[in-house]
Amino acid sequence: MPYTNIRGANLLHEVYGDHGPWLSLNSGGRHRYLEMAELGKQVAAKGFRVLVHDRRNTGASDIVIGGEGTEEDIWADDLVALLRHYHQGPAFFGGSSAGARLSMTVKRRHPEVVQGLLLMRITGGQFAAGRLPNTYYGQFIKAALEGGMAAVCQTAPYVERLALNPSSRERLMAMDPKEYISVMNRWLDAFTSGPIEPVMGIPEDELRTYKLPVLVVPGNDKTHASFNGLAAHRLIEGSELFNLPIQDQDVDLIPFPDWKEHFPALANKFAEFMTRHAPA
Repeated sequence: MPYTNIRGANLLHEVYGDHGPWLSLNSGGRHRYLEMAELGKQVAAKGFRVLVHDRRNTGASDIVIGGEGTEEDIWADDLVALLRHYHQGPAFFGGSSAGARLSMTVKRRHPEVVQGLLLMRITGGQFAAGRLPNTYYGQFIKAALEGGMAAVCQTAPYVERLALNPSSRERLMAMDPKEYISVMNRWLDAFTSGPIEPVMGIPEDELRTYKLPVLVVPGNDKTHASFNGLAAHRLIEGSELFNLPIQDQDVDLIPFPDWKEHFPALANKFAEFMTRHAPA
């Protein structure tokens, strides 16, 4: 599991497979790349190279609170630079939830590198909009306001990340809490300023402009209701819909690993889709 320094942050990542077209497969939420590892390996076994990674500020990669643009813009630029470390041509980008949104952000910022999109469990709607801002930013801003950087480092997500990458602690503790709060508020404002549905943060007019291969796999919980995926499919002209044999459930969130029984079907569909649309 190598680290590569990308734009000032050491990113932990893996590449599965040694031949074939490239796919960047991205986890949801602030989850580790391990969420995508099993599916990525199944796709790679069908003749593809699959890149998975911990984004900066997640998992075992460096925590670097700062930089130009939104956090998702930074992630998108990092991901393209990391892919370029291995591969200079176009690639497929996909993932679940925030990983799908990251893939669409790459499309927005670096359209020339995107061969196609594989979008699972699209996030949208009032429930997600009410839940995610605090999960991603609000709780940490509150901790910094109440107890400075020591309190931030004691929150459960940071405890986990710092256990995986202790080198980030010194950098965090050296930050002025006011600067940390300023950056996190800026990222929070950007996260909450876009549309809520059908795709959080991606305007409908932008979806209508897509002119590339897109595969949509709807989700089935209140954060990733099937409505959002179906609506995105209707907005993206020429997109393909892949419905798993699942029903919407009245639960806040179904962890992506709970879809494990569907990984073989997803791997087969991803391979078939990318084979049809891979560069000649």
